[in-house]
Amino acid sequence: MKLDLLYEDSHYIIVNKPSGLLSIPDRHNAAIPSVLGLLRLQFPSVFTIHRLDKDTSGILCFAKDEDTHRYTSQLFEKREVKKNYIGIVHGCMQEESGVIEDAIMEHPVIKGKMIIHQKQGKPSITKYEVLESFGLYSFVKFDILTGRTHQIRVHMQNYVHPIVCDVMYVKPDPVFISQLKKKFKLSKDEEEEKPILSRLALHAFRLNFIGPDGKEIDIEAPLPKDMNAMLNQCRKWMKK
Repeated sequence: MKLDLLYEDSHYIIVNKPSGLLSIPDRHNAAIPSVLGLLRLQFPSVFTIHRLDKDTSGILCFAKDEDTHRYTSQLFEKREVKKNYIGIVHGCMQEESGVIEDAIMEHPVIKGKMIIHQKQGKPSITKYEVLESFGLYSFVKFDILTGRTHQIRVHMQNYVHPIVCDVMYVKPDPVFISQLKKKFKLSKDEEEEKPILSRLALHAFRLNFIGPDGKEIDIEAPLPKDMNAMLNQCRKWMKK
């Protein structure tokens, strides 16, 4: 598998992670491919700075040396790194923008799942802005001020506008054109309709911070084809 490298200098390697690929190797099954594992075939000494969920696509940053790793990890801890995501959520959001501050903790029973718990959870802050609304779906930009596991996914599920195709926090039905277009007819060459989107509709599209040499790192990752295809169909058939 060839990785999509967005940026490289003497300190960093920044890649555009596809949905479905792990950020780092699985502790229980090292044979499953990961971005870190693939990178180390070419750069043996890279260090992980942050992670993305397996099903989330987008920008992932790695350090080339320990000093850069330490410096950048501290930037993340001090909330001096701007992380912007784009997602497609269910429903039409009442507020065009806002801030969600529900605390998040691990589910007491289900491994890998997170829940809202105001007393025992860790402080979690997500800013959102609706970019486009289509009635059944909304196209939303997210700025996360904290980096909790599944933060956007949990916040949006609790906000009753879960991320589309989220297998853990909502019924993960794929999206078909027939759901968007009235009087849809299947092509004569097709036996069954194929989905236009069947994975988590969440993409890390921008990362901005100051590197150890004082240089500003400002990287964007283009929207994946499947998410872009769904948005184009929504604009065509459902634009309000």
